[in-house]
Amino acid sequence: MDERARWREQRREAALAHARAAERTRQQEHERARALLRGFTDDLRAAGVPPGPLLASAGRARYRTGLTGWYLKRNGSLGVGEDGSYYVLAVAPSARALLLGVRLSPSDPPLQVGRGARDGESVELAELLRSRAAELREPLTGG
Repeated sequence: MDERARWREQRREAALAHARAAERTRQQEHERARALLRGFTDDLRAAGVPPGPLLASAGRARYRTGLTGWYLKRNGSLGVGEDGSYYVLAVAPSARALLLGVRLSPSDPPLQVGRGARDGESVELAELLRSRAAELREPLTGG
């Protein structure tokens, strides 16, 4: 193998190793986020905060999902199912969905919600869960 070919092979191997490490890091972050979400749902259940239906939205239209849980953001764009699954509740508009609802699959939860969004729209998942749990518990405590 000539020197250029060896160099290209080394670069390819280095790039693959970097990609594998980045994927491992992403998976570890998702696992930590899942643990935070499970703690959130356990906390709400222990506090007596009942889950409710989670609706998906497309602009002003709201669609049934068949899911129950709690909204993570007041605007209803994110939710957590009773089992701790993370859902992005924004969908494409659909006349069919008005009649039949939509089926959503859980997403991998991030540790940083809104990463890459405009200033002030990004928040650590742990902080979002703390503040949202306090808001959801407030009507029960009369605070």
